[in-house]
Amino acid sequence: MADVRRQLRSGTVVLGGMGLLAVALTACSSDPDKRCVDRDSYNAGKGYKVVSDKNCKSSTGSSHSGWYYGGDKKSSWVEGGSFTKPGGSGGSGGGVHRGGFGGGKGGSGG
Repeated sequence: MADVRRQLRSGTVVLGGMGLLAVALTACSSDPDKRCVDRDSYNAGKGYKVVSDKNCKSSTGSSHSGWYYGGDKKSSWVEGGSFTKPGGSGGSGGGVHRGGFGGGKGGSGG
């Protein structure tokens, strides 16, 4: 009877550990949902017009295109998202910077 309990406990630990590992890998490696949109196409009822990804990837693309993160896509329009890349520290995406006294750059002394 003790051997059966030990096997069950061992299996539970292994399965639990695998689940935690899967969640951690998914959270760290997943790209946020993003779409290339025409920034000048905003419509109050529809949102932004989705355009080809090549407009956002290449330097020859329209300067009016940009990555739009999240939101709800309906047909070829998306709304309810943001042009700011969510989450993650570091990188070129926006983020929240917190600090107390002296936390900013270029402060004056004395």
